[in-house]
Amino acid sequence: MNLSRRANSITASPTMAVLEEVAKLKDKGIEVLDLGPGQPDFHTPESIKLFANKAIEQNFTRYTEPAGIMELRKAVVEKYRRDFGAQYKPNEVVISSGGKHSLFNLMLAIVEERDEVLIPAPYWVSYPQQVILAGGKPRFIELQEENQFILTRDILEESLTANTKAVIINTPCNPTGSVIPGQELEKIAELALKKGIYIIFDECYEKLTYDGIKHFSLASLKEAKEVTLIINSVSKTYAMPGWRIGFALGPEKVISTVTKLQSHTTSAPCSISQKAAVEALNGRQDFIKDMLAQYTRRRDYMVEGLNSIPGISCYKPQGAFYIFPNITHLLESENIDSSEEFSRQLVSHARVAVVPGSSFGKEGYLRLSFATSIEVIKESLKRMKEFAEAL
Repeated sequence: MNLSRRANSITASPTMAVLEEVAKLKDKGIEVLDLGPGQPDFHTPESIKLFANKAIEQNFTRYTEPAGIMELRKAVVEKYRRDFGAQYKPNEVVISSGGKHSLFNLMLAIVEERDEVLIPAPYWVSYPQQVILAGGKPRFIELQEENQFILTRDILEESLTANTKAVIINTPCNPTGSVIPGQELEKIAELALKKGIYIIFDECYEKLTYDGIKHFSLASLKEAKEVTLIINSVSKTYAMPGWRIGFALGPEKVISTVTKLQSHTTSAPCSISQKAAVEALNGRQDFIKDMLAQYTRRRDYMVEGLNSIPGISCYKPQGAFYIFPNITHLLESENIDSSEEFSRQLVSHARVAVVPGSSFGKEGYLRLSFATSIEVIKESLKRMKEFAEAL
């Protein structure tokens, strides 16, 4: 029996593959230092866990509305009003089982066969796969390191075709850590309105910015609301990746379509997780400052350490918790000619796990996460330097 062409048209998630490989090695008793995770290493705040426990004690364990409980949708609306001055209504919000699920729902709602979705590269690994699953065609916009891989209006306009349906914008960016300036985003939104294309705006790392850099949300542009589809989640900001709560905001016609699709797939997100997310959005936010201080220290240490390794160079990212170092000089080795092979040999010989840049559409780079302890970062850099010098 054959499997579907749809399923065979995509590849497994490379970042999840790294996670699985590390787990297998650890099960064998092999110590591996993991710089691959795309999730915070902090614990979910106690106040959020208490809210979840209360929901369990009150037997809030049944199906909820397909779009998510009204209490949480109102919390999302209030969060966007408070943070960005945006004006949304609860029927313009849908809660899903994680940001990845929110994104896929949007793809299914707006993408038809032969539609093209523009994806700036480097990109998060699931973007092109989800476009393909929705029947569309991913088209990549090659960005350059000298500009810290930042998309501009002019670059986007040059990439448009008659079949362009949407562009995906991720800021702060996974994997590069780049943050697109607000003025540039305003120009991009103006172009999208002029050309009649959607902007799928992934801002899951919105709170994770450094050095006084502020995230600019397209939700703040009232005039662009009809073409802007916001993706966000509680995973990164509130250290809740396993709770699986994401949300999308957009025009009511799009959100109602997503809700209809969701009603026939997952029915609704986890009831208990939804209650926890209410507390995350409405509760105290002061722990975020402490988390950012630790991330900043780790980032600075990792950037300095990477730049001290012969053959490796990187810039200091302004957001998220990733560094995207250039290793092209190390790929001139007789035994290593790709970032994938470099990553494979690094975990095999040095017991350090990273994600190859080719997984993100950019050969010659690696993605390293500093969402881990400073001790792990120090030892990992030591091993990487010894590995690189031995090539």
